Amino acid sequence: MLARIALMFMAFGVVAGLLVHPAAADSRVPGSRAEISLSFAPVVKAAAPSVVNIYARKIVERRASPFAGDPFFERFFRGVMPKTRQMENSLGSGVIVAADGLVVSNFHVVGGADEIRVVLADKTEFDAEVVLADERSDLAVLRLTGASDLPAIVLRDSDTVEVGDLVLAIGNPFGVGQTVTSGIVSALARTGGPNGQGYFIQTDAAINPGNSGGALVDMSGALVGVNTAILTRGGGSNGIGFAVPSNLVAQVVAQARGGRTELARPWSGIEAQPVTGDLVEGLGLPRAGGVVLRDLHPLSPFAVAGLRRGDVLVAVDKDPINSSQELEFRLASRGIGGVAPVTVMRAGQMITAEIALIAAPEIPPTDRRQITDPGPFQDLIIGNLSPALNAKIKVPVSTEGVVVLETGVRARRAGWRAGDVIVSVNGRSISSTAGLEEEVRRRSDAWDVSILRDGRSGGLRFKR
Repeated sequence: MLARIALMFMAFGVVAGLLVHPAAADSRVPGSRAEISLSFAPVVKAAAPSVVNIYARKIVERRASPFAGDPFFERFFRGVMPKTRQMENSLGSGVIVAADGLVVSNFHVVGGADEIRVVLADKTEFDAEVVLADERSDLAVLRLTGASDLPAIVLRDSDTVEVGDLVLAIGNPFGVGQTVTSGIVSALARTGGPNGQGYFIQTDAAINPGNSGGALVDMSGALVGVNTAILTRGGGSNGIGFAVPSNLVAQVVAQARGGRTELARPWSGIEAQPVTGDLVEGLGLPRAGGVVLRDLHPLSPFAVAGLRRGDVLVAVDKDPINSSQELEFRLASRGIGGVAPVTVMRAGQMITAEIALIAAPEIPPTDRRQITDPGPFQDLIIGNLSPALNAKIKVPVSTEGVVVLETGVRARRAGWRAGDVIVSVNGRSISSTAGLEEEVRRRSDAWDVSILRDGRSGGLRFKR
């Protein structure tokens, strides 16, 4: 049986400082044994004090019986099958990004933790609390209680990193203690990850479990990325590791300093597809590259700027765009506010436009309602779809309908799930919560409901 390739998360650190450019590299070939016998020790001395160990604990509830949760068994054995509370421990790394006690780590290390302990390189220990958590980027920002005058790392502009640059990975693999491994930048603009939204720097510097939140630094000791994942067959490093670029880390830290508890991302409001060799001729392009706009929400800042279906987005500012993940990264690393210049190919001509960096609007308002009428919709809590909700539940930008926000006991038994989008009922389109309530009040012996679930069209049928 072929070994299964597992994607394992590590973690990373960050820096809340000015972006700095590295000194120009010396391209001269070493001319003597003394020049060959160089050491990374000065780099480690500069960067290692900023990397910390993180110990997180989370209390989780587990059902004491496989029959718990089953309506039939719970009805007859109520109170006999209690839930048990267990403590889960996680180990990771982090990076000090501000002298007053801000530390960046991975969401998967500290997200939902009830207790967090941070140990510095000099063995000083601090309690910590999460001040910003963003599961989508797998980043979290911690504040250390009572900390001051800490050794904060310097953050480099990750757009200046090149394939072949020497890098060091610093973290606490397998809990053995702070460890340094060396390698190079193997590739840039790698996309994918657990939710398909990741955008990474790839390195062959050894990264292992426990490195989560550790630093990927250049030869000046500046942070270029946060180690977050590896591709592995057996759980250890195979020389394929991934780090979140420091430019996104910088934005996360800036928003944490501004008081946000979640990362606010600019909204694109578009559906895009990479331009491959198969599409080049049909689009009249000289070569593959960019993303073609397949759909735009009417309120999309791209639509407002005059872009339309069939346009090929080539670059944001001067940064090339070759995937939807790359576009989302470029927007997210800029944050909310202001504009971003974009370059687009249309009918063989290059045109430019300015895109407003705005949050996804809640238009129409969610209008949260609970259905109480007896029947298959009872106990549903519903809301109107809007760009803000579309982005959260990951449905196409132009999807219209009513979304199931929560499900009560009766609704779950009927087969409903949170996130279901109700498109039509008995052939009549549903465009608002009020419209669904009106439809529910109609007397019917059968209900034929069209829904979207997990991005796929489907249906539910009910009889009285």
